[in-house]
Formats: sequence, C-alpha cells, structure tokens
Amino acid sequence: MSKRIITVDDSPSVRKMVEFSLKSKGYVMGSAGDGVEALELMRQEPFDAVILDVNMPRMNGLEFLETIKNDEELAAIPVIMLTTEGQDEDRDKAMALGATAYIVKPFKPTQLLSLLEEIL
Repeated sequence: MSKRIITVDDSPSVRKMVEFSLKSKGYVMGSAGDGVEALELMRQEPFDAVILDVNMPRMNGLEFLETIKNDEELAAIPVIMLTTEGQDEDRDKAMALGATAYIVKPFKPTQLLSLLEEIL
C-alpha cells in the first residue's frame, strides 16, 4: 500500500512541486494551504507523514506542529519542516516541538525524497 503524505504550505507552487516529486515515486498526496485546513484533512483521513512550512496564515507551522504533537491520534506522524526560515533558533524551536527533520528552501526534491524514505 502506498504511503500517504500531506504537504502543508501556503504557496501553491511549492505544494505542486512537492506533490509532483513525491507522486512520481508512488506516494499518495494530500495538500493544505495552512494548519487549519491540514488539521481538518488529517482528522478525516490517515497520513503517514507531513511536509510542513512555517509561515502560513490562520495557523502557522509551529502552531500546527504543537497541535498535532499534543493529539494522541496524530502525535506519532513524522513531520518534515520545509521552510525559508533557516536560522538555528527556528530549527531548534521546531525540533523541540517534535519535528522529525528540517529542510531550508530552496531545496532539492531528491533531498526531500531520500529523507522521506529514511523516515518512513
């Protein structure tokens, strides 16, 4: 059975690039433009991993990360942060909240794929 991945990013172009890269490797994709939309989707259907931006409207990535890590049903899902926020303090905060990995944009799709395969 194919692994299900959700991309959460307010940029449609980033979501499309991630989805294209992962679909080509057989992953089943879902997407959301912010944390609120992502939570709704994740409560309706199961996902095996989350690819998450930090800067988004309504609920940013760190708020979303903290919310799912405090939810018994969602806490075990690995989260890869994919963001323009490259400072150590941003990375440290995300990792402290429970992120599995942290990639700074711009990124290589091969980097994301190999990390995802390692995590799953």
